[in-house]
Amino acid sequence: ILCALSPIPLQVDGLFIIGWMYLPPHDPHVDDPMRFKPLFRIHLMERKCATVECMYGHKGPHNGHIQIVKKDEFSTKCNQTDHHRMSGGRQEEFRTWLREEWGRTLEDIFHEHMQELILMKFIYTSQYDNCLTYRRIYLPPSSPDDLIKPGLFKGTYGSHGLEIVMLSFHGKKAKGTKITGDPNIPAGQQTVEIDLAHPLQLPDVENLRDFSELSRIVLEVQEQVRREEQEQEHRQEEEKAASQPAPKPLGGEGAEGEETAAGAEGTTQDKAPASQPFVLPMGVISRNEDYPRTCRICFYGTGLIAGHGFTSPERTPGVFVLFDDDRFGFIWLELKSFSLYSRIKVSFQNAEAPSREAFDEMLKNIQSLAT
Repeated sequence: ILCALSPIPLQVDGLFIIGWMYLPPHDPHVDDPMRFKPLFRIHLMERKCATVECMYGHKGPHNGHIQIVKKDEFSTKCNQTDHHRMSGGRQEEFRTWLREEWGRTLEDIFHEHMQELILMKFIYTSQYDNCLTYRRIYLPPSSPDDLIKPGLFKGTYGSHGLEIVMLSFHGKKAKGTKITGDPNIPAGQQTVEIDLAHPLQLPDVENLRDFSELSRIVLEVQEQVRREEQEQEHRQEEEKAASQPAPKPLGGEGAEGEETAAGAEGTTQDKAPASQPFVLPMGVISRNEDYPRTCRICFYGTGLIAGHGFTSPERTPGVFVLFDDDRFGFIWLELKSFSLYSRIKVSFQNAEAPSREAFDEMLKNIQSLAT
């Protein structure tokens, strides 16, 4: 799998190598299958010769170019960008993009702010239609201890539409990394982080409808996490000052706190029912009202928000909701919004990371590209 604006699997078909662009379904239908269309084609000739065709646009294959940058990285360039243009100009191109990518017309979108965000996303994506750079991405390694099988998921992001997120597990943390991005949070950034050491005990359904009650529970855990981090930093400073490893405390507050957090994880998961009723609190906005009404378990987490152009990014508290093996959600407390994620069930061959270290290094690389 290689990464550009969306996952690009390469497929060998006879004498051709074809790069396919995999796109999420139309918003907000996260359970629908992925859409795909060809992006470029390499015609393999004799004597190690090949011709490259750009498949982007609406006028058929045309002349393109591919350059190998370095290992696991290459770029494509269109040599006939007029094939990407339409006779009606940018307005016709925008309306066509809106119909194909969103499954709707401009007249269907009444909210002025949503129109603005969609137009920004069109400008953001269309500026790259003539030259793209691809880097390899690995699917996350899995472990029997993982909460669910890691992998790629389609998720709702309000007026930005559906985006692709990679869920991976890292000890007591789980990370959701954006594979596709938007004008606020670009691809490569860590959109959500789940603290598996801090499960949340949600109130009954009637009390859960009260947003202030959910907010109280989450903010209490946020404060607990902050205190534990301060204690950890304090212990590290003391160990550094002593110039030697500090002896492991037998019953100190810090050790007890860590043990409690780890113990809480195991206890909560062991005793949690197979499913419990779930409903979104009043006032929380969801693009998809067809979310599951039962869940397995919830955890404290943080979500990344930012202004246009990834300005003033900050991590804000939220709730990770595990529905089943293929679906989870995230309640963005500050935004009062809900994202629903559904597993991408496309089978990508030869996409596994050769090692945990290689996967972690890949995450660092794609995040550095975004910043």
